[in-house]
Amino acid sequence: MEIFDLMKLEAESYENRSVNVFFQNDLFKIRVIVLEANGKIPACQMDSYVMFYVVKGEVLLRKNNESSVLKENQVFITEPALLSMETITGARLMGVQIKTRE
Repeated sequence: MEIFDLMKLEAESYENRSVNVFFQNDLFKIRVIVLEANGKIPACQMDSYVMFYVVKGEVLLRKNNESSVLKENQVFITEPALLSMETITGARLMGVQIKTRE
């Protein structure tokens, strides 16, 4: 059994995000996401289902032409879409990518 502490996992910047993956199998990939104050993730077309859980802070999340604030202890789940996010104060999230059925 392995237990992951989302507050203690090390995280690199968006540009080096592949090292932030702490679990992966054939169906899904899970990573910790840390955005410093005024940090952002640029628009990215996701071809998988995605879930973001905010562990600390808050982000402005954009999905296609919609936007909403996602706060601590809230979760967002979406089908494949164009996604981006930014934060003013900083945030720590868990991101999960789930493969679509082929």
